[in-house]
Amino acid sequence: MAADYSRNADGSIRVLNSCRKGAVDGPLKTATGKAKIVASVSGAKLKVSFFGPFYGDYWVLDHGDDYQWSIVGEPSGRYLWILSRDPRPPEAVKTMLRRRVEELGYDWSLVRETRHQ
Repeated sequence: MAADYSRNADGSIRVLNSCRKGAVDGPLKTATGKAKIVASVSGAKLKVSFFGPFYGDYWVLDHGDDYQWSIVGEPSGRYLWILSRDPRPPEAVKTMLRRRVEELGYDWSLVRETRHQ
């Protein structure tokens, strides 16, 4: 899965998610959404919509100093994503991410590893 963010003319954020359906060489599937930064926070909390007027929480919970990885979730704990620039992060990074996810109070079993070509 890939996520691309860009600024819209109205100040909102364009979100373009893409992935391969069914297999790493399957057809490309995309979804375009709109996000807005939640006021009075550090910019790490977004409201994102892919379905008209309905917005969901999308919080950047942590990230590497060099932005090589990030942990994204929402407050109920039902959804959690690990984003990495490296399609195959080293085991030490995976271990650190798991520890950090659990420290944040999220369930590591929610994380699904993305298959890459």
